[in-house]
Amino acid sequence: MQDNDASPVTDDEIFHGHEGGKLSVAAVRPISQPRDLSVAYTPGVAKVSRAIAEDAALAKRYTWADRLVVVVSDGTAVLGLGDIGASASLPVMEGKSVLFKTFGGLDSIPLVLDTTDVDEIVETLVRLRPSYGAVNLEDISAPRCFELEDKLKAALDCPVMHDDQHGTAIVTLAALRGANIVLGRDISKQRVVVSGAGAAGVACARILQEAGVADVTMLDSRGIIHSGRENLNPVKEKLAETTNSAGLRGGLAEALEGADVFLGLSGSTFDESLLAAMAEDPIVFALSNPDPEVRPEMAAKYAAIVATGRSDYPNQINNVLAFPGVFRGALDAGARAITENMKLAAADAIVAVAQDDLGPDRIVPSPLDPRVAPEVAAAVAKAAIADGVTA
Repeated sequence: MQDNDASPVTDDEIFHGHEGGKLSVAAVRPISQPRDLSVAYTPGVAKVSRAIAEDAALAKRYTWADRLVVVVSDGTAVLGLGDIGASASLPVMEGKSVLFKTFGGLDSIPLVLDTTDVDEIVETLVRLRPSYGAVNLEDISAPRCFELEDKLKAALDCPVMHDDQHGTAIVTLAALRGANIVLGRDISKQRVVVSGAGAAGVACARILQEAGVADVTMLDSRGIIHSGRENLNPVKEKLAETTNSAGLRGGLAEALEGADVFLGLSGSTFDESLLAAMAEDPIVFALSNPDPEVRPEMAAKYAAIVATGRSDYPNQINNVLAFPGVFRGALDAGARAITENMKLAAADAIVAVAQDDLGPDRIVPSPLDPRVAPEVAAAVAKAAIADGVTA
């Protein structure tokens, strides 16, 4: 499953791979005869349009909208680049659409919006609703991303997911489950330190709690998030109420003392010597890109298992393990939403694919493993039906 060519990717190769964009629209039925034209367009198409006008439900059968995912961004939190604007974010969103097609078999189009106003984005997507079947939010800065996702869920009758939050959380949970299987440990008995309280960090904390982790300690740029700390935004206020059960104060050094798991989603680095204070043989997920919080080779001196977000080290935590299958499963089931149980089911399915070949250097499947998306889709569809969110 791995690329056998280990040579570095060159700038020329990168720019050539993006020249002219990475997407095109292909017709699924050929038009080579006058009869084909009469069926695909006028006069034949008028019959289909009239039928949909009389029964809107027929659009699911006679258009692509019901299976189309829109990848939506305002360009405010793109990869490790930050707020680079809508146009500069478009190559990333095109790439996301390519991954939807390649791994999930789903048609997808990028929509980059030249506004950062949450209500304007909601209004735009509400007005476009007849044209698509699901919304993948991408690279939208926190804390606006939380408000935007909540408002879209309330306004739309289709699956909506901010992948930077939930895709990351799903794969992180899968990786932690895989690591614990390898080490023979119980996730419910671990103390997890999450460094970074942005979109991904918050979602990871929440899914870990849903999965049974009782002791989560969160940090932002000012240190441990705790009750009574001043100037917390509403999202962090809720975190202060549900995390840090030991009532810790201070920074990363204080948080890591005795911790079983470190999860880095902060974009900052620290000296690996801080890991010495963790519990014996800890688990270290240093997921910031392109520079992990601590170099994997350094973390390995202290940790039993190390993971990163990079493809050039073992145990890559890559969202492509989750989002194609999650959206495919939701659309296969006719789901109106993506529930917490659907996300948990996705994480379990990812682990199950790797179950027979787990090891310290393989706690999740390869992102290129063709089994992943179908297994995730099946598990997500089953959970959607069980949760009663299907049409």
